[in-house]
Amino acid sequence: MPHDVTITDHVIPLVLRDHGGNGRPVLLLHGLGGTLEAWDTLDLGPGYRPVALDLRGHGLSGDGPWEWDSVLDDLEAVVKHLDLGNPAIVGHSLGGMLAVLWARRHPECPGIVNLDGLRSAENDPGNYPGMDPAARDEALVQLKATFDAQSASMGRPLPVELQPMFPARARVERDGEVYARPGADLLEAVRYTPEFRDIVPLLREVTCPALIVIPTQDPSGTQGGELMAAFRRGVRRDLAGLPEHIQVKELEAGHTMVTERPETIAALITEWLRPKMP
Repeated sequence: MPHDVTITDHVIPLVLRDHGGNGRPVLLLHGLGGTLEAWDTLDLGPGYRPVALDLRGHGLSGDGPWEWDSVLDDLEAVVKHLDLGNPAIVGHSLGGMLAVLWARRHPECPGIVNLDGLRSAENDPGNYPGMDPAARDEALVQLKATFDAQSASMGRPLPVELQPMFPARARVERDGEVYARPGADLLEAVRYTPEFRDIVPLLREVTCPALIVIPTQDPSGTQGGELMAAFRRGVRRDLAGLPEHIQVKELEAGHTMVTERPETIAALITEWLRPKMP
């Protein structure tokens, strides 16, 4: 049975959910704004020991500056605390970017799975090939305004009517008001880092096996239109010619593929990892 553990002998408290078992260890990393609960519906079967955690500044884990090396150190603390040895890493979105960075730090890693964690939708104009430049630039201005508004809203108390939209572990009370986690400061710290904007160049430095899963559909609940279609063209363009140990799989889903198609994602992960973690 899954059980939650809090690591207290690290620079910040880290909360993880160990799904148990004696199988191959797999560390599960959620996306920006998510929590370890994002993986609760993912069933990898009896051959694996999935461990999910709340990244720093998320869920019930502690706050700390968003520095990519420091977050990797958080992951090291989880691996050491549970004696996971040399786990595979599966990450969605921001977690997928962390998986790439982990693989660079740990070339001995048996494998990583990156679930649509390659680059921010808010990106350089050259990453939207085949789109009319004027329409592209206007769409990027609108996208930036949307992200600016979202980030600013995370720094304000949550209205009562919006609080149920956030899981309990993604809410925190301060001075009698309820706020969402992560806060605006963390979002802004992540948003403009080179790694978050585009992790694709670093893929070529990964020497362990890697599976990259990219969606074919617009994010659910949005009208991505031509900008997102051009964004996907840019991703496909930049993933061409990767070394053989890095495989790319397209999936009929949107960005929230773990929620949309958990059984398919679980099958992709287990079938791909099985020969790499006998």
